[in-house]
Amino acid sequence: MSTLFVVATPIGNLGDITLRALETLKAVDVIACEDTRHTLGLLTHFGIKKPLVSCRAQNEAVAAEKIVRHLDNGKTIAYASDAGTPGISDPGAVLVDAVRKAGHTVVPIPGASAFAALVSVAGQGGKTVIFEGFLSPRAGRRAARLRELMATGAAAVLYESPFRIVKLLAAIADIDSSRRVLVGRELTKVHEEIVEGTAQELRDEFGAREKILGEFSVFVSGIKNAQFTGESADN
Repeated sequence: MSTLFVVATPIGNLGDITLRALETLKAVDVIACEDTRHTLGLLTHFGIKKPLVSCRAQNEAVAAEKIVRHLDNGKTIAYASDAGTPGISDPGAVLVDAVRKAGHTVVPIPGASAFAALVSVAGQGGKTVIFEGFLSPRAGRRAARLRELMATGAAAVLYESPFRIVKLLAAIADIDSSRRVLVGRELTKVHEEIVEGTAQELRDEFGAREKILGEFSVFVSGIKNAQFTGESADN
């Protein structure tokens, strides 16, 4: 029985990599990754040289079989997605399932996550946060799922591209224009930006920008925190 280490990597700032992640990447026999070119840049920065195996969303099932064979031969393997924690809106779940079914051990090496980073600065009270990730690019499906999420009364975290962020904010505002929203753009990177306001205010603000760049994480407050009361939901 061998071990697959699921390794979280920085979402932008390379200084966010953990000591344990570096130790693991240095110690394993093979590193599987979402994009070999992207991971090679990370490894080169930290002076790590290892054989790489591609395991991305498009080939994950086939790649998982190859990785299981390496494990069957006694090799230890680390898996890293392009940024953040594998399996959270990133490849990794199919691989982990295959490895565990093959009888090998799976060990998490936790670290950076855009979801956790945004929630940590949201100022949201309450205990429940729904992680939804990317919604459908189709307007009807996106709006329907947003209505379901916002009707739960719980907070939710979404991911979005720069090409659809205004459409997402508009869809939220159409359902509840006063709902509190926190937008994180390029989290941990040089041009990091965190903006909060009502759904309508943020739709107007981002809609007025001539150019929108970067990766987006969006925190949609729960009903208890829908307004800017300055009080915790536990009060």
